[in-house]
Amino acid sequence: KYSYFFIDSINRLFQTHLEVVNIFSKWSNELTGSHFDISTIILPVGISFFTFQSLSYTLDIYRNKLKPVKNILDYALFVSFFPQLISGPIVRAAAFIPQINHKYNLSRAEMGYAIFLILNGLIKKIIVADFISINLVDRIFDSPLSYSGFENLMAVYAYTLQIYCDFSGYTDIATGVALLLGFRLPVNFNSPYKATSIRDFWRRWHISLSTWLRDYLYISLGGNRKGKFRTYLNLFLTMLLGGLWHGANIRFVIWGTLHGLGLVVNRLWDDINPLRNKSNRFYRLISIVLTFHFVAFAWMFFRAEDINSVLSMMAQILHHFDFVQIPQIITGYKTVFLIIGFAYLIHWLPASFRETYRGWFIQTPVVAKVAVAVLTVFILYQSKSSALQPFIYFQF
Repeated sequence: KYSYFFIDSINRLFQTHLEVVNIFSKWSNELTGSHFDISTIILPVGISFFTFQSLSYTLDIYRNKLKPVKNILDYALFVSFFPQLISGPIVRAAAFIPQINHKYNLSRAEMGYAIFLILNGLIKKIIVADFISINLVDRIFDSPLSYSGFENLMAVYAYTLQIYCDFSGYTDIATGVALLLGFRLPVNFNSPYKATSIRDFWRRWHISLSTWLRDYLYISLGGNRKGKFRTYLNLFLTMLLGGLWHGANIRFVIWGTLHGLGLVVNRLWDDINPLRNKSNRFYRLISIVLTFHFVAFAWMFFRAEDINSVLSMMAQILHHFDFVQIPQIITGYKTVFLIIGFAYLIHWLPASFRETYRGWFIQTPVVAKVAVAVLTVFILYQSKSSALQPFIYFQF
């Protein structure tokens, strides 16, 4: 997966001309007359996720936290469980394998919750993520110099929302489908843009990945047991490798580096922050705003085609904001901005509000659930884009 990236980096640094060849494609072309491209590699979908699950199984056995399964089919089911196979959440063997031997059981409340998760995930994906992607994000990220600084900034905010709704939408659907099959998967998102720090963000974003990195990489490197400098170094290396995990590209390395530096600065600030243990609403608000904008800035490297695109977007935002055209731009993108504003509003509302309407749906009679599901599917059908929009994390 990374051989092309590493060889290309070596060639750039040392002016060498090393070449990577896909041997299996080459053999296939020579033996069968196929026409595979020997300069690229085809990656299995979801390889990053089921590799991590297999690693956790092996490492937990090595650490005596788990006993090997007696039936290889149980292991195969754990690795290939289809609802979360492609994009997570990353499930630990200790949490999943015991459920295989439990008698199937699904309460009426759990069924309602599962349907709610599936519908909620579809709304996030189709109505929010796909719509703002097609109508704003893609066109601006593909050609940032063709748009004003305000439009570029809105595209950054929009992508920050898009990747959350896209990824958490998949997680909701996967969790709901798994629950209908009798398996309980871990929570993977907890309102990440409410985070008051980068540490808090990683307690809320892709929780199954952040805890995996913590337990199998950060702690294995020494965690915080070998002094402050090693703690900061371990944090940085963990996030750097976490970024590289997302793909063999310098953009992901920069993204991981930014979050690694963010965690280090966060730790340093916590050590001297006089308001750390005090309740202050204004300080909390400022912390949320700063954390959100740092995360949004880092997402630019995650989404852009290359570093030059990021630099172009930053130049447009800083030097060609074009305040005069803002009312006209808002009018032109009014539907997109309404969806973005509504989605962010729901995200930032107190958790009790979401629990209220979720609880209402779970407690309603089956007939009401069917009516809501039919209405939701009708709206989704009317809202769907003509072009298929795959989930963002399918590429990993």
